[in-house]
Amino acid sequence: MKTIFESKAVNTGGRSGHVQSEDGVLDFNISMPNSKGKPDPKSTNPEELFAAAYATCFAGAVEYVAKEMDVTDLGDFSVTATISFKTEEEGAFLEATLDAYLPTVDAETGEKLVNAAHEICPYSKATRDNITVHLNLLLDD
Repeated sequence: MKTIFESKAVNTGGRSGHVQSEDGVLDFNISMPNSKGKPDPKSTNPEELFAAAYATCFAGAVEYVAKEMDVTDLGDFSVTATISFKTEEEGAFLEATLDAYLPTVDAETGEKLVNAAHEICPYSKATRDNITVHLNLLLDD
């Protein structure tokens, strides 16, 4: 297997700490949200970072499969990832919802794109059979 690139980030202090990428582009305080939101509004949390990364990776997968399927116009498409932090008796777990907005395709094409993207997206592969992932296709009416 050929490595294309690697990324590195360091956390100090856990969920009440700080995270910084090796190149300094990411440089955030970390705080655990509560029912009133984040104690520090300029902080982030692992779930927010995961949502940003998953949305971006999945959008790239949509672009890739669209090209493979000869879909030439995705328009102003977007992917929104919602990552839920949940608890139960056995402990904490994550759940993901991916809302793919594909304004220029019909429902049948959109479903094929979203399902194919879910098969090849590295984040989808990493989470498969580990967390529940809901896929939603949003179209223009």
